[in-house]
Amino acid sequence: MSSSVSNERASFESLGQALRSTAGRVPTKTFLRFADEGDVSFAEFDALADGLARGLAAAGTGQGDVVALMMPNCLDFVGCWLGLARLGAVTAAVNVALKGRGLAHVLTAGRSRLLVIDEEYVEQLAAVASEVPMLEAIFVRGDPTLASRLFPSKRVGALDELRGGEAVKEPEIMGRDLLMLLFTSGTTGVSKPCALSHRYALHQGELFADQFGLREDDVFYCPFPLFHADAAMYTVVPAILLGATAGLGRRFSVSRFWNEIRAFRATTFDYMGATLALLLKQPETPSDRDHLVRLAWGIPLPDWAASFSDRFGVALTTGYGLTEAGVLVYPPADAPLPAGAAGKPVYPYELRIVNEALRPVPPGKTGEILITAHEASVMSDGYYGMPEESAARFRGGWVHTGDLGSLDEDGFFYFKGRKKDALRRRGENISAFEIEETLDTFPAVLESAVCGVDSELTEQEVMAFIVPRPGHQIDPRALIAFCDERMAAYMVPRYIQIMASLPKTPTEKIAKSELMAIGITASTWDREAENA
Repeated sequence: MSSSVSNERASFESLGQALRSTAGRVPTKTFLRFADEGDVSFAEFDALADGLARGLAAAGTGQGDVVALMMPNCLDFVGCWLGLARLGAVTAAVNVALKGRGLAHVLTAGRSRLLVIDEEYVEQLAAVASEVPMLEAIFVRGDPTLASRLFPSKRVGALDELRGGEAVKEPEIMGRDLLMLLFTSGTTGVSKPCALSHRYALHQGELFADQFGLREDDVFYCPFPLFHADAAMYTVVPAILLGATAGLGRRFSVSRFWNEIRAFRATTFDYMGATLALLLKQPETPSDRDHLVRLAWGIPLPDWAASFSDRFGVALTTGYGLTEAGVLVYPPADAPLPAGAAGKPVYPYELRIVNEALRPVPPGKTGEILITAHEASVMSDGYYGMPEESAARFRGGWVHTGDLGSLDEDGFFYFKGRKKDALRRRGENISAFEIEETLDTFPAVLESAVCGVDSELTEQEVMAFIVPRPGHQIDPRALIAFCDERMAAYMVPRYIQIMASLPKTPTEKIAKSELMAIGITASTWDREAENA
């Protein structure tokens, strides 16, 4: 079946319009699939979203209002999101793992007066009640009894109260109008709300589907949360545009992954962080190829991708993007992808690699990645309510990504890591990402993370946090010898810390701030002390 959605999307100004069109075209087709909530057709979901739109309107939500959603991947999250979209209101998607100051910051940054929250997270909210006085109404998915007791001065009700109401006139929604606030991970500073328009969502969904050849008969499986772009923009939105099925898991689990893939009848899935390595390093089984998956996409594509494809029978592809700009680099269909490359920028985006003086660097040289677009509202419109931070990141019409990369003479793009994830040792700038890529190929290593720690010689020393594969032990001397053969001497770690697991964000990114807080301990292996 054809994957092109360009002509369809061109007629839509809003995501709600796209949903209504698809529901009219393929009403009985399964739109959403959940492990615990089953299948929901486009027509059933369209009616659900309409009912929630009426209920939210009756609760006082209007065009331009920001409503916070703090729920796991579930039917009600998607229903509230699309219901709000029909009202011209804005969804602020809240990371359900947040607590304390982080949670208060996200709710305050979104300026939400109404919150829809799962009962599982009510106590997290109660702990910051005094810091979020702007909240006026709280609707609970589940039992609202505890919330009513903890928030006696606010309007508290059950989400079920919002499942109907009198018909409302839907406002005129333009493509540039805001659809959603997705927050940055906060791994390199305070989490910031990326303001994403209907146009952003439609364009990204269209581009993604066309570039990766997605089809109407696909089932897109995503185990990552709806407060992340992978699930929202690159799973749900393409499914709406194509009339395909979006299968949403609760969270990534190595032990459950392939069973859930089979249960969802998935034909594609997305990966991030160390998820591919974790899957590949599990013991081989006769059912490794017992699935329907034809394609998996993610960032970055590891050097050993061919080993994964050979074992599991899954083609792997990649690209490059970030929430502020969207995914803008894709492998070209008419040329082989050079080793290590992510692809080439596609129209309407332009990508530059610059030095500290913001001047373009020669081909093959590493520098900061800058991105612009030659169409309006296909990138983030800045950080909601944060003009100073927006001005710093979106300067002169370019997104200053804080990422490092290079372009070769043929225009292929190579990702090199993050500026703030770089180390400086003995006068050399080092990418933690490049060291981790090598460490992860050591047979006994399950996953790794590299950080810089202070050195008595000024600058930094390289410290590696290592998780062994189940049933394996790691000899630091053997690991260092392995590194000596494969990387420059100044990149080889001085310190090795063996860990049972690495701290992770809900999107499976390694929480390096927590590792840096651990630092060097009595159990840390020191190469220089060993050789003294």
